[in-house]
Amino acid sequence: MPDQDPIIPSVPIEEELAKSYVNYAMSVIISRALPDVRDGLKPVQRRILYAMRQLNLTPDSSFQKCAKVCGATSGDYHPHGEQVIYPTLVRMAQHFSMRYPLITGQGNYGSIDGDPPAAMRYTECRIAPIAMELMEDLEKDSVEWMRNYSNSLNEPMYLTGKFPNLLCNGTQGSAGGRAPSLPPQNLPDA
Repeated sequence: MPDQDPIIPSVPIEEELAKSYVNYAMSVIISRALPDVRDGLKPVQRRILYAMRQLNLTPDSSFQKCAKVCGATSGDYHPHGEQVIYPTLVRMAQHFSMRYPLITGQGNYGSIDGDPPAAMRYTECRIAPIAMELMEDLEKDSVEWMRNYSNSLNEPMYLTGKFPNLLCNGTQGSAGGRAPSLPPQNLPDA
């Protein structure tokens, strides 16, 4: 049988661009930019906390260098580089950025006036006590799991969320035409 030219379909550019953009936007929305309502965390935030838990950086442990946490997060769970991970970790430790910080930091984490934090090799961190509420009972298969980007480890699709992080810390961001803006709320006094 003689070789035949492959049939290449003709698609109007407007249709292809619209379809491709929607696919790209949904990928960004789901995998990077918007928090999951179940735990109130964006994927990079969840991965940082989970990597810290795997490193046993609990509230009663000693502090570890943020560079170690960023390396573990990047190497095991979030392949987008430490340039994305460290600013997210810093924000989760800043009392002026989050109503209830999820990370306890030690060192220069910047200021409300816009002063930058020190480099990750100079700062240290561990999980804040309130963030442990987000991860309670993970070992009891209380959440769904998925394979990491290299298919070598499991990671949680969301955390248990005993603490209502999305309501208490709120969120801001934008992604492909979607922009969440939830103000933080106070935890009720018990």
